[in-house]
Amino acid sequence: MQLDPRRILIFRTVAREGSVSGGARALGWTQPAVSQHIRLLEEEVGQALLLRSSTGVTLTEAGERLLRHADGIAGLLGSAEAELASLAEGAGSVTIAAFPSALADFVPRAIAAARLAAPGLTARVIEVEPPEAIEAVLAGDADIAVAFEYDELHDDVQLTRIDLGPDPSRIVLPAAHGLARSSAIDIASLAGDDWVGGCERCRAHLESLAADAGFSPRIQFETDDFVAAQAFVSATGSVTLLPDMALRALTRDDVVVVPLADGSGRTVSLRHRHGAERVPAVQTVLDALQRIWSERVA
Repeated sequence: MQLDPRRILIFRTVAREGSVSGGARALGWTQPAVSQHIRLLEEEVGQALLLRSSTGVTLTEAGERLLRHADGIAGLLGSAEAELASLAEGAGSVTIAAFPSALADFVPRAIAAARLAAPGLTARVIEVEPPEAIEAVLAGDADIAVAFEYDELHDDVQLTRIDLGPDPSRIVLPAAHGLARSSAIDIASLAGDDWVGGCERCRAHLESLAADAGFSPRIQFETDDFVAAQAFVSATGSVTLLPDMALRALTRDDVVVVPLADGSGRTVSLRHRHGAERVPAVQTVLDALQRIWSERVA
């Protein structure tokens, strides 16, 4: 026996209305069309479901039992419609993989804006550096990667890329440093200073700039924590290179931040799987990330 769910719901409407004609009016169909579906359903179950009379219909025992199941089907479909409608309005779950300074800057505000636009939306964040964030999206473990690149931009045909914009690098100096009052600094003028650097991968930009200026930075302290890096600058008289985004999140009162003369830095972008933007919750978060980024640089 294979029952047609659509016919079961038609039967339910007729049973609830008390007549075939009433069911037809409720459905907006013709009475012969409704009668045909009821007849075919009775053939499927192999017995009568309705007893017709001049005053309407009454249910057989089989009809009463089927009606209980029909009510359950209608309830499940109603729940499914409500859930899908909610998702269409931007609700749902979105996972964002982002690097630490982005999580300390614009990502939390973007999530708040997305949840305001779609109250049913939930967001999960994973703190990872860009290569791992992109891998998480490729593996399906994240929906959106917030990433950055220095120098050349590398497109990955497997993912959609949305460029947000530049995040310039800044020199962080002790307040008493001789160049603390400069409007901009050529990195070559710091060749003789001690430096606070990040891990081997994270300090590649510093080493590249220094190499172009003809020196190798004398890295005395190593940390990827932008707050700790500023603490070393203040306490030891060393200098460091940090992205503007990290300094927006927190700049100590006892250090001085000066732009690089060449304005160099990194480019921040978003990555997601092709077609993910058709998922309303993902598009809501993408819109919020782009809007909050635009506001922060306006």
